[in-house]
Amino acid sequence: MAKKKKKKSLRWLRLDNAAKIYPAARRRNWSNVYRQSVTLCEDVDVAVLRSALKVTMKRFPSIVARLEKGLFWYYLEQVESPPDIRCEASYPLTFMNNKELESCALRVIVYRNRIAVELFHSLTDGTGALIFLKTLTAEYLEQKHGISIPCEHGVLDRHDQPAEEEFEDSFLKYAGSVSASRKDTNAWRLPNEPRHDGFLHLTCFKVPVAEALAMARERGISITVLFSAIMMQALQNLQKEKVPERRKRKRIKLLIPVNLRALFPSKTLRNFAMYTIPELDPRLGEYTFDEICKIIIHKMGSEITPKHMQTVITTNVNDEKNPLVRLIPLPLKNLVMKAVFDATGEIKSCLSLSNLGKIQLPEIMYPYIERMDFILGVQAAAPYNCGMLSFGDTIYINFIRNIRESELERHFFAVMRDMGLSATVESNKNVEV
Repeated sequence: MAKKKKKKSLRWLRLDNAAKIYPAARRRNWSNVYRQSVTLCEDVDVAVLRSALKVTMKRFPSIVARLEKGLFWYYLEQVESPPDIRCEASYPLTFMNNKELESCALRVIVYRNRIAVELFHSLTDGTGALIFLKTLTAEYLEQKHGISIPCEHGVLDRHDQPAEEEFEDSFLKYAGSVSASRKDTNAWRLPNEPRHDGFLHLTCFKVPVAEALAMARERGISITVLFSAIMMQALQNLQKEKVPERRKRKRIKLLIPVNLRALFPSKTLRNFAMYTIPELDPRLGEYTFDEICKIIIHKMGSEITPKHMQTVITTNVNDEKNPLVRLIPLPLKNLVMKAVFDATGEIKSCLSLSNLGKIQLPEIMYPYIERMDFILGVQAAAPYNCGMLSFGDTIYINFIRNIRESELERHFFAVMRDMGLSATVESNKNVEV
């Protein structure tokens, strides 16, 4: 009798420090999922993409993975077979239920000439997802067109074995001995009447890089500061419209994610990002655009440093290492962590503005690619979020919302227009700006 073939052991990993909150914070109508996509110059050959995914997934066992429950914590386990390639639904970032998370917490979705990946946030952050998407696209183009693409600008060799440092929980590595305070004020909550059908409205502003860069240089600021200030100006104008009486207005706070790999030497492909939250207090009066820029620059300058970020990392790691927390069974731990998230998480900001920056690729890939996009999911208790990147000569700013009215987009567009920035608008539904 022939011996049964021994099943290959699959790689499994404890969730990194940032990833632990996401399974606990999930709810019936919200899962923390985000999207990155590449739009090619020709329609996608699904058979070739399926072959490319089969090769690429072996290089990313911590990203092409399922979410599993342990007694005390969730963990990730790589999947044996590639997930099915899906056709695009009517809107992006549909709810990722338990069954799907336990099968594969990564989606690969095709629509005509677009390849999109949607990831549950416990897998990785925007940087890790971008490396995965670049590498998958490179493998696809090599198989489809017979070209040879060098492993540079975030494209990894699909035939290499993953390095152990890519699995590192860099939060644990760089935690120190001094913690940061968790004391903070709540932010203004944007008008929030979600659609009952769950539809997510997507609006993309396409802004010429040359125009934005010239405006930023003229003011001596970065592209991130420029569009963060435009967003905060738009929020200020919207609140003024909604809350005429100044003394009743609430703080306007914008969450800006920070890639910690720029501050600490890390090659992890897991989550390694924190954030800074500049704020305005509209009760003090109306802020000019220059005042908003100064507030953002000051906040980023004082907080985006290794010393400050280490204290924030340490606070979160100390919570994880607390003996009482470690010994609480998972179901009870989920209730506690969800309550903490609701009290101290997204309620501290109006929305996120996450900028992946300028996307660079091996030179040989550019003729095959038309554009790239980054879309965050809406927040758990707020109707908006915003992701952006620049590719080629265009900045793509993607707003997503779960309400019918496009009021924030209208104000954002108006601020850009008044400053002299031109923008083209795209949407998956009619939008008034």
